[in-house]
Amino acid sequence: MRRALAACSLVVAGAVLGGCSLGGDEKAERTRTVQVTTRVEVFADDGAGVARPFDPQRVYEREAPGVVTVFSVFGGGGVLDREPEQEGAGSGFVLDGDGRIATNAHVVTTGQGDGLKRAKEVYVQFADGNQVDATILGVDPDSDVALLRIDPAGLTLRPLPLGSSRALKVGAPVVAIGSPYGEPQSLSVGVISGLDRSIDSLTGFSIDGAIQTDAAINRGNSGGPLVDGRGRVLGINSQIRSTGGGGEGVGFAVPVDTVRRALTALREDGEINYAFLGVQSTTIFPQLAERFDLPVAEGAWVQGVTDGGPADVAGIRAGDDRTSFQARAYEVGGDVITRVDGKPIADPKQLSDRLLDFRPDDVVTLTVLRDGKERAVRVRLKERPNDVGG
Repeated sequence: MRRALAACSLVVAGAVLGGCSLGGDEKAERTRTVQVTTRVEVFADDGAGVARPFDPQRVYEREAPGVVTVFSVFGGGGVLDREPEQEGAGSGFVLDGDGRIATNAHVVTTGQGDGLKRAKEVYVQFADGNQVDATILGVDPDSDVALLRIDPAGLTLRPLPLGSSRALKVGAPVVAIGSPYGEPQSLSVGVISGLDRSIDSLTGFSIDGAIQTDAAINRGNSGGPLVDGRGRVLGINSQIRSTGGGGEGVGFAVPVDTVRRALTALREDGEINYAFLGVQSTTIFPQLAERFDLPVAEGAWVQGVTDGGPADVAGIRAGDDRTSFQARAYEVGGDVITRVDGKPIADPKQLSDRLLDFRPDDVVTLTVLRDGKERAVRVRLKERPNDVGG
């Protein structure tokens, strides 16, 4: 795919044959019917409160059967179509016994922003070679998450349990399962090497809270799970940072709390709408506050306001006096946002997190500092545009 990581797969088909006799005279025919069953394998989380040695082999044996390869077909098609079909491959993992599967949005779409298009065909392949059609139930380009569904009849499904991206620790061991360069059911082992990273979405807005790992992530791993030592999904492997196009020990996963929020909305409505404020802000640190005589030590210092956006309409002000400090340019004179509906914010990331609690058309009250005075500004939020410049 365009950016990241790969896929992994597994499923076992099961069928039960049963003879059935129809009542009647001596000429009545005996027929056989086929009963197709779905098996769902569920493993209890036995690690609660118990310190266990990290065992990648054990994690792989339990969780790899729930990881699948996702094939997508884009464009072209038809004998008279001059545009050749394009195919892509990524990874995904089983969520439940109903056949729902999670993956990256960029695995089953092409383009970005307003130009985003879904694949015209999607297939899911399991480790035993079974390959079935999949339906795209919904995509969230802002978090790079997609929800698929397959017909589970006759398959043995191994749902992977979702963990939490809270209280993660740098240095904690993790595994990535996927199909790097088309090699299915591949395992790589590493640690969480960074937290609270920001990576780009398919709309140009950032995905905050991303998990950085040195577990080998390569093209084809996209959409596969990043799993902890207890077999819980911590995130969806999504991107790599590379100078040569291969894994260089700097991979990123969309955090599972973000994934869970997106999947819940996609399962219910097939889409998710984010609230949009329309400001660009920067973090305040002690030296910055001292240099520009800012009256607070925390908050989101407004550097830019989107023309015609909610903040602009409400009168939120950005700075207009460009000044350099520590080799970076700052727009001096703008508002400092310190609270959202009374809840304090420490930095721009926390401002973004607070806005996740709201929906388009909600009215929120921002507490801002302007010219040394605190004031309340009511803002009616809009729906986030498909492009960051929108």
